[in-house]
Amino acid sequence: MTVPALRPDAAATLARGAVIPAHPLALTAARRIDERRQRALTRYYLDAGAGGVAVGVHTTQFEIRDPEHALLEPVLALAAEEMDARATADVVRIAGVAGDTAQAVAEAELARGLGYDAVLVSPRVAGADERALLERARAVGEVLPVVAFYLQTAIGGPVLDRAFWREFASIPAVVAVKAAPFDRYRTLELVRGVAASGRADEIALYTGNDDAIVADLLSEFHVDSPAGPRTLRFVGGLLGQWAVGTRAAVALLERARRAMSGDADAYRELGLVASDMVDVNQAVFDPGNEFAGVIAGVHEMLRQQGLLEGTWCLDPAEGLSPGQADEIERVRRAYPALNDDAFIAENLEAWLR
Repeated sequence: MTVPALRPDAAATLARGAVIPAHPLALTAARRIDERRQRALTRYYLDAGAGGVAVGVHTTQFEIRDPEHALLEPVLALAAEEMDARATADVVRIAGVAGDTAQAVAEAELARGLGYDAVLVSPRVAGADERALLERARAVGEVLPVVAFYLQTAIGGPVLDRAFWREFASIPAVVAVKAAPFDRYRTLELVRGVAASGRADEIALYTGNDDAIVADLLSEFHVDSPAGPRTLRFVGGLLGQWAVGTRAAVALLERARRAMSGDADAYRELGLVASDMVDVNQAVFDPGNEFAGVIAGVHEMLRQQGLLEGTWCLDPAEGLSPGQADEIERVRRAYPALNDDAFIAENLEAWLR
């Protein structure tokens, strides 16, 4: 089997570490795609300095695949067009794939045809056991390089142990792993599994723990590998939280790099901002209501900033929790360095053209 390879520029970005926002879905009040604002979102992420964009993932809403919406291809195509027009060669293009093996392979083939570099493989598959998830990843990996995704259980993800991640990371097509179990023990299991695979030098670790972004970027994991003890760390993030405040996130990641290189001032600065980032996350992701408003919360932040017209989701039952909009406004005002308000206001008219 020939393992598909990343473009060299994209591979370098992924390995070094990047801010990769999980792209939301812009809808009209009629719950149809708002193409103008969908393009504006992609333009925002690219101009903010994101090192990649992930489209068709949880934040984009898995329902885009439902027959009554049939939005997967249009959404992937719109982002691809904007990246063709505006992105530099080193921007990593990631498409989410979902469903059983046949569906996931078909979606990977669609993404490949649209010029995407890799696919983020969702572990949420009805009735699939660990063996089926591994076989599915191998099949998808024959089409495009694979970014693994540990989705938290609160929104439908399975519990996956160290042995699973060791075998998953052993798949030659796997180039990165996004850890998003929102659980430090499970995060450690994932990292240990990657180390045990013997491919840690070939797989970039990305945080998806929106509630622990700074902690993950400053963590070192001292783990065993077939070659002996290793120290691994997260090099970047692929995050729904970074769908807002993206320019600020780029600055935060650069500060984390300096801190991990021995810059004591940068380390102190990150320590001061870590709890602020958690406060922003609780407003946007709505953990107090079991994440019921997680996607609508991202929309509301972007709506308050003018990028989206409303918070509509494809599922009419999905929306903001009581008081969530007020909480989002509070954190916007409390932490201006984290929200991109000024940057968006300066560029919004151009992005919406």
